[in-house]
Amino acid sequence: MSPQRLKALLERVRRGQVSPEEAMLELRSLPFESTEDASIDHHRALRCGHAEVVLAQGKTISQVESIAGRIVKAGSNLLVTRLEASQARRLQRLLPRGRWNQAGRIFGLTQEKPVPGSGNVLVVAAGTSDLPVAEEAAFTLEFTGNAVERIMDVGVAGIHRLLAHEARLREARVIVVVAGMEGALASVVAGLTDRPVIAVPTSTGYGASFGGVAALLAMLNSCASGVTVVNIDNGFGAAFAANLINHPPAPPAPPRPVRRAPASRTSH
Repeated sequence: MSPQRLKALLERVRRGQVSPEEAMLELRSLPFESTEDASIDHHRALRCGHAEVVLAQGKTISQVESIAGRIVKAGSNLLVTRLEASQARRLQRLLPRGRWNQAGRIFGLTQEKPVPGSGNVLVVAAGTSDLPVAEEAAFTLEFTGNAVERIMDVGVAGIHRLLAHEARLREARVIVVVAGMEGALASVVAGLTDRPVIAVPTSTGYGASFGGVAALLAMLNSCASGVTVVNIDNGFGAAFAANLINHPPAPPAPPRPVRRAPASRTSH
């Protein structure tokens, strides 16, 4: 349940349009719902602004369908990452209004329109081999209400390809850089702009890349300022961090003044 939906429900109770008993029925699954294989956190949207995200990797098709179905039934937006094609086809049949991004191995179903971000997020990928991770990031960003632009295949082996987009690098609110091999692209991008750069090392590369460890270490040792690094192949994590930057939280409400009871006067 999102903060907007909860607020609307409480407002309907205040106006007498919904009884307290009816509201309790609607809230009965908060804060979580237990199944045989999972504990689904329906309260997460209230705490974090977005519903729980399902990682399909390592789960059976029936487990993915069960968890996804309960999230949708609760009225939340659904995002499922790392889907195999067989899982995605079954999920598409169960939830035909959802959208599957095959390249990014990610599925989303929007039931409540997200709040728009304050600017655009630029996803920059070094090579076509990095596309699955870049698309996971781009889809997650779009799903969470961000305007997204993509620049693909602009690795440092042909740096003139990146320099052709220098103006777009400066205009973005946040930049997500996805690169494997030696992972140098994040440092180059951060050296061209004053925008926050979130670097995603990928497992793309030959033997000495050690499954993305070489790119991870290079990004962690970047000499450029403003580079933050997430885990190998974690396009989702980078996108969520960029989304938080692009959706600054509202300032907390000022505390209400405490009314103190007047001191009683006693005679001596």
